Amino acid sequence: MLRAIRRKVITPNVSATRLDVRGFPEKNPAARDLLETVGRSFLTGYAYAAEARDPSEAEERLEGIEQRFRGFAYEGAAMALAVLDALPVGRSDRVVRFLEGRGAAHHYMVYVGVGWAMARVPRFTWSKLHAPDPLLRWLVLDGYGFHQAYFHTRKYVHEQFEEAHFPWPGGAEGWYARHAIDQGIGRAMWFVGGTDADLVADLIDRFPERRRADMYSGAGLAATYAGGADEEELKRFTDRAGEYRGQLAQGSAFAAEARIRAGLLGPHTELATSVIWGTTAAEAAEISSAVRPADVVPGRLPAWEVWRRRIADEFVTLGRS
Repeated sequence: MLRAIRRKVITPNVSATRLDVRGFPEKNPAARDLLETVGRSFLTGYAYAAEARDPSEAEERLEGIEQRFRGFAYEGAAMALAVLDALPVGRSDRVVRFLEGRGAAHHYMVYVGVGWAMARVPRFTWSKLHAPDPLLRWLVLDGYGFHQAYFHTRKYVHEQFEEAHFPWPGGAEGWYARHAIDQGIGRAMWFVGGTDADLVADLIDRFPERRRADMYSGAGLAATYAGGADEEELKRFTDRAGEYRGQLAQGSAFAAEARIRAGLLGPHTELATSVIWGTTAAEAAEISSAVRPADVVPGRLPAWEVWRRRIADEFVTLGRS
């Protein structure tokens, strides 16, 4: 009973995932159903984790979510576990244990989910949020950026607010935080624009040029992981990316790798990589995996950005740009 109460108290209302509530355009009924199902799946995963005795109990229920939407449920579960970790009482290793179990196959989504929690819990509790992989930790800020663009759309999308001096993770690479956040904002654009490729490109192209590369990267990830566009729309979106096609492809390769790693590959991901890369999802994912940095060595660029640039360079080398 106490766990059920906890679930009810901390789980966001499902109405927040409706396009009409968010004020997002409806391209067509199929796109609306897709995006709203993504949102419901996220909150279902959140609720499972909020009520579970431990992460392993949540995993059993998460595996019952429909394949296409299971990754989003894991993302929501990670957010709930991170919120619980941030509470002033009790243990704070839920996300770590999640990553040691079935969450490991969804590690991209888990880190993004931690970023959603970062946007909801007080800053003084951020030290209790876990992002143990030094390469993937930037996905936390991707998740933060997505949350802000999704829930504070006017400020972060239409007014183009930029997190110029973000306090996390700090240190010598702290300057990169705004780039990671912009990747998340770009990923959210796919949802804010209702999967309408032309509208999403219009939204991104209104931003200053220095921010567009990161945003096209995020949008490419969403278009490939979530789907919602047909072949012609994806072709137009790829054309609209112009000089940022390499970044668009990089995000697409990340999405393909995430889907395949979790055993969640579907036709919409194959379609996206065939249009953006001219390859299968497996081939795009292999490119991403092959150029992944073996070690994270502090330097001028974070290893995460080195990885992203290598993938974009491979896209150019293959003559896709």
